[in-house]
Amino acid sequence: MDDAEIHEHIERLIAEEHALWEREGAGHGSEADRRRAGELKVSLDRWWDLLRQRQAREEFRLDPDDATLRSAGEVEGYEQ
Repeated sequence: MDDAEIHEHIERLIAEEHALWEREGAGHGSEADRRRAGELKVSLDRWWDLLRQRQAREEFRLDPDDATLRSAGEVEGYEQ
């Protein structure tokens, strides 16, 4: 998967997240919507991390295709 495909995937996740926010904002959100929004947050963090890994590997002249989608536990455990 190249950077463009990763960006496209991220954009689809963002669009779904925004649709859920709009539904919630209109008072029509369900518990399932809120759970899905939480899942999307974690998924977005993982895909953004993959993109950053690829960019770092390219910067240091390493193969960006060696970057991997890390587990939710690993990505969500990062300190900022």
